[in-house]
Amino acid sequence: MASHHRGRIPSHLAPAAALLFAFIIALPASGDPLGQLCGNSGNFTANSTYQANIRRLSATLPKNASSSPTLFATDTFGTLPDIVYALALCRGDTSAANCSQCVATAFQDAQQRCPYNQDATIFYDPCALRFSNQNFLSSTNGDGTLLLLMNTQNVSAPVKVFNAAVGVLLNATANYAAANSSRRFGTGEEGFETVDKGTPKIYGLAQCTPDMAPADCQTCLQGIIKRMPEFFSGKQGGRVLGLRCNYRYEQYRFFNGPSLLQLPAPSVGLAPAPAPANVKPPPVGGGSTGNRTARILAITLPIVAAILAAVVICLYLWRRKSKPARKASLSYPTNPEDIQSIDSLILDLSTLRAATDNFDERNKLGEGGFGVVYKGILPDNEEIAVKRLSQSSRQGIEELKNELVLVAKLQHKNLVRLLGVCLEEQEKLLAYEYMPNKSLDTILFDPDRSSQLDWGTRFRIVNGIARGLQYLHEDSQLKIIHRDLKASNVLLDSEFNPKISDFGLARLFGSDQSHDVTNRVVGTYGYMAPEYAMRGNYSIKSDVFSFGVLILEIVTGKRNSVAYDSEQAVDLLSLVWEHWTMGTIVEIMDSSMTSHSPGDQMLKCMHIGLLCVQEDPADRPMMSVVTVMLSSSTVSLQAPSRPAFCIQKSGMDYSGMHTDPYPGVSHSTSRSPMSPNEVSITELEPR
Repeated sequence: MASHHRGRIPSHLAPAAALLFAFIIALPASGDPLGQLCGNSGNFTANSTYQANIRRLSATLPKNASSSPTLFATDTFGTLPDIVYALALCRGDTSAANCSQCVATAFQDAQQRCPYNQDATIFYDPCALRFSNQNFLSSTNGDGTLLLLMNTQNVSAPVKVFNAAVGVLLNATANYAAANSSRRFGTGEEGFETVDKGTPKIYGLAQCTPDMAPADCQTCLQGIIKRMPEFFSGKQGGRVLGLRCNYRYEQYRFFNGPSLLQLPAPSVGLAPAPAPANVKPPPVGGGSTGNRTARILAITLPIVAAILAAVVICLYLWRRKSKPARKASLSYPTNPEDIQSIDSLILDLSTLRAATDNFDERNKLGEGGFGVVYKGILPDNEEIAVKRLSQSSRQGIEELKNELVLVAKLQHKNLVRLLGVCLEEQEKLLAYEYMPNKSLDTILFDPDRSSQLDWGTRFRIVNGIARGLQYLHEDSQLKIIHRDLKASNVLLDSEFNPKISDFGLARLFGSDQSHDVTNRVVGTYGYMAPEYAMRGNYSIKSDVFSFGVLILEIVTGKRNSVAYDSEQAVDLLSLVWEHWTMGTIVEIMDSSMTSHSPGDQMLKCMHIGLLCVQEDPADRPMMSVVTVMLSSSTVSLQAPSRPAFCIQKSGMDYSGMHTDPYPGVSHSTSRSPMSPNEVSITELEPR
């Protein structure tokens, strides 16, 4: 089965949307969602009025959509602040029974994939559904959320000719859907004549929600069709799915029933095109003059073309030679949107020198294996942190480029924002938003400063880290495994809001990919999950383990250390587990917090932390479940099992741990040692 690309398009680009990013996935199995978007308008709790209103809509909307001649329905239920708005649209060639079943399934899957989220959108092949606490039904313009799916098989015909043929078919089908169908639905087919491949066909489908006016439907469809060559150039098939309009084309019949439009095949180089009917023949007797003119043009045009080509080549070579050699060259990816993403981040070395007073020691914020971080101020008075990678850093320009393409596309309030990059005069500089309170570890583990973090602040930090990880794992258009989550990689702004940083070790996963194996274990000891440290197996559950360690550190104020020369007699996980089983967990909580801190909330965090560090990855919760557990007071938590790397104090009985200063990690030459803060390589992998 053909593989496909998928991505989301930001709302401000609709209707003339531009592709933000696409990545390869396998086509979902029949009945599986093609994709979903979990909104950020708030959460509801279990058994709440809002959830009851969703259930009422899930009982009526499937029937309303399937019984409608247009296979479309909208509805609302409840009153503010618990009112729910919903929209369901089934594809125009879907049967009523399949429509009803698809919408009913969509309600179930949306609540599972976006747990307790008040706003969810989910797409399937036969239908699409959105419910929200926001009144998106008041406008037919849509929210601009689009799903892109690409058939990665290349066409055998000339690309430009094929793209033009697809454009003709999709525009004709869109016109039919907008103007000639009350359902705002159209299908079409077009013969595609080639020299050596016979006459294959292209099949197309276009659809809008039936409540749209013909002109609005046309505008919506044209906005996404006109950039088809940019999205799917030379590909055998592709589709763009939006809540209000969508289209698809393939070289096989993918819809039910006959085509509503049948277009003739355009000729491709087999015969001269017929002259337009309104063009008059040349006057009688003008043949001699025409022949003479043709001979003159035949002689002069090649000469002029050769001269122009020579001039262009000379100008190119002159500019290349005169261009300053001080800027490092970025080997850009072929995706034009990736190129645009990188170009928008390029900063001049002179700008960063001026911002940091030429990297003055007084502006130094910190130093690690990767290099030095300086505080800087841009000309617009924006404060930045400039990471100056050392000359010996293992991260080369090609790998740095990959990290930029990755991080530049991540936008979340709990992820540190990359502002720019500079690659000049052998310098490799990264500019991030400035975090005045530096990293979590500089306060949490400092006896003199830890009292700044009262329980309310710590709980907010835990929640923020959880939401940032949930975005990386489940909610972003990419699936990112951070692989090096730790206290020093959580930065704090002026209000002590957390932001996850340092994606140097991050890995990009396909949405259908659950784990991977590496021969090179990289990360930080004490935070690495046992399956990753010992066997190189990593997944989103590896990040969950690191998050669990981080929760226990935040509540106890103690580092998790497993080295023999550490101040702790045993590692933190063993210490917490011992107190948990003895019922004395309160004794290990950070004494710098006031006595008025809510003990039940702190206990719940310890409980969640222990659930996250269980040895079996399957037993660890998803981050979306963790955020629900943190925000809900009614969710019951299961009993945790003994943590990985947990050593009993009474002897050498241990679970999953070598008696080694760095337990569970092979020291063979195939696995490189690491510095806790060193920037490494971001690996972008095809799905």
